[in-house]
Amino acid sequence: MGEIKADKTIDARGSYCPGPLMELIKNVKSANVGEILEVLSSDEGSTKDIPEWVDKVGHENLGTVNHGDYSSIFVKKVK
Repeated sequence: MGEIKADKTIDARGSYCPGPLMELIKNVKSANVGEILEVLSSDEGSTKDIPEWVDKVGHENLGTVNHGDYSSIFVKKVK
């Protein structure tokens, strides 16, 4: 995966499920269509839960990058 430029980064490291997902939902509501959000999460469950939610509600999952002790999850708001 090439480098993705996020319009906004949500630092949810240290927060546990469902914290990172709740932070993403809050920020998606205020984002403009087409914006890319990056969620930083140290909770391993986020790498599964966030993409599932993104697919369910119809946004675009751009991928996940593992940095060792945390992951970057990229989401594009499409509606």
